[in-house]
Amino acid sequence: MILDTARLLLFPALMAFAAASDLFTMTISNRVSLALAAGFTVLAVASGMSGHDFLMHVAAGALVLTIAFGCFAMGWVGGGDAKLAAAAALWFGFAHLMNYLLYASLFGGALTLLLLQFRQWPLPVSFAGQPWLARLHAKETGIPYGIALAIGALMIYPETEWMKAVDLARLALR
Repeated sequence: MILDTARLLLFPALMAFAAASDLFTMTISNRVSLALAAGFTVLAVASGMSGHDFLMHVAAGALVLTIAFGCFAMGWVGGGDAKLAAAAALWFGFAHLMNYLLYASLFGGALTLLLLQFRQWPLPVSFAGQPWLARLHAKETGIPYGIALAIGALMIYPETEWMKAVDLARLALR
């Protein structure tokens, strides 16, 4: 029961927190990525994931981390975004990695276009007092890509082995 609850809540809650944090502060704490990595490790061991599968998930995370830090070095993404993408890749492994990256890219493109349009309009005076909204509206501010990473992850997560292993019938009876 605890394992099923952790599978249902841990990853989605941490990804939602990362998205909200990026929206309101334009930062994603290292603690979120570390919690995702630790949560994956604990759940993988508790679920009886094979050593080979575990290493393949780690390889997927390492690959994304390497590429994402290259993008960070070029100034294309933030460091928190790079670490969050790698932590999500750790959970998805290679089986769902391409779908995750596709969804994250599509939502990221839509978010970017939406924010570029939003930044063309004057910010209503009633909203100008909100520091997070003023920061989001500023043209020199980047894109809170953690939102797109989280939405992409939450789109893919129900299709993963993590969710398929949850015994919803048993949870419903309790």
